[in-house]
Amino acid sequence: MSKAISLKLNESTFQEAENIVKSIHIPRNSYINQAIKHYNYLIKRKLLKRQYLKESAIVDKHSLEINEESQGIDDEILGL
Repeated sequence: MSKAISLKLNESTFQEAENIVKSIHIPRNSYINQAIKHYNYLIKRKLLKRQYLKESAIVDKHSLEINEESQGIDDEILGL
């Protein structure tokens, strides 16, 4: 299913897109669909990276806490 939208582009962006579409011989609609699909992919990757960094920081903090607890247990076992 397709959805119709109204789109306003600034003149330079429109002209650049028009030049590219003419040079690669594809319909403007196909070009815009491909461009949006690619941009969505990039944004999803950025969001995933942000989530990964946030969760890595949480895991890192917990790893340090576990290491400190483990060190305490080792010291108790060794009588230090």
